[in-house]
Amino acid sequence: MKLIGGASNQDVAALEDLAGIYTLAGVHCIDVAADAAVVAATRRGIAWALSLGAVPPWLMVSLSDGADPHFRKAWFDPHRCPHRCPRPCERVCPADAIDAAGVAVERCYGCGRCVPACPLGLIEERPVVLSAAAVPPLLRDLAPDAVELHTRIGRGEAFAERLAQVAGADLPLRRLAVSCGLEADRSGDSPAPAVEKLAAELWQRFALLRRQGLRPLWQLDGRPMSGDVGSGTAHAAVRLLRRLGPLAPPGPLQLAGGTNDFTLTLVERTCRGGVEVAGVAFGGVARRLVQPLLQEASARGARLIDLPDLWPRALQRARGLVGPWLRRSAGAAG
Repeated sequence: MKLIGGASNQDVAALEDLAGIYTLAGVHCIDVAADAAVVAATRRGIAWALSLGAVPPWLMVSLSDGADPHFRKAWFDPHRCPHRCPRPCERVCPADAIDAAGVAVERCYGCGRCVPACPLGLIEERPVVLSAAAVPPLLRDLAPDAVELHTRIGRGEAFAERLAQVAGADLPLRRLAVSCGLEADRSGDSPAPAVEKLAAELWQRFALLRRQGLRPLWQLDGRPMSGDVGSGTAHAAVRLLRRLGPLAPPGPLQLAGGTNDFTLTLVERTCRGGVEVAGVAFGGVARRLVQPLLQEASARGARLIDLPDLWPRALQRARGLVGPWLRRSAGAAG
């Protein structure tokens, strides 16, 4: 069970609350941006939950080996917006990052929904990628338990370079997660050859990880950053699991990208007797469930986790999402 905080999300107040609530709900890992302020806030939230008896989760930070939808920010000049614009960009933003002043960069996590919503095409996507020299010292300072590398089909060389930078930090990582899906394949292949190509590339990455003495975890990114859109988004990740699972290299398979409260039902309905899923990662849907309470706490000028009339309600919602997966894990272990 992993909480995805967002690879380019720098909303430290919300991340502190999310880390606290979902740690108390029982997640095993929290994945956030490789940013000192973000990691510090996440650790504060975890510490709050530990004071109430929670089990400490792994802290994971995300990197990319190139341009990636998880590592971008929206931007537009609000002075170019028509005076009477109905602001569809603001309505579709799940992070409440858009208002009359433009995009609040710290809240934007790059979902991209505002881009097609703008009737005048004024919104740009700006990539956010760490330089090679910055990676080793940053990781040493952050000292995460695990690292996730986002990659794409055709970027094996870039992956090897980024992996060497991670190894240069010389950290005792619990896992090196590799996040990849089929959405990046533009070759025009039919589904079967595309999956076979993805499997072949994951085997190449597996060889690189083993060479560095790292334990892999394969995150199957079905439909990135869309789990809060609707139940139908769960199909992409589960479909990828069924197709890729028999071809994947050794290591646990984790569902991500479009995962929501329908995902477990879909797994149990369609994956019986087939490939086994080791876990799930929730991002947008995890935030959406507690977003109204985050907003109320912000309006009151306090952390959600410091408001005893609010945080138990947030915890109940979080447990509703992660509880079924935790019970499934406990049953499998038993």
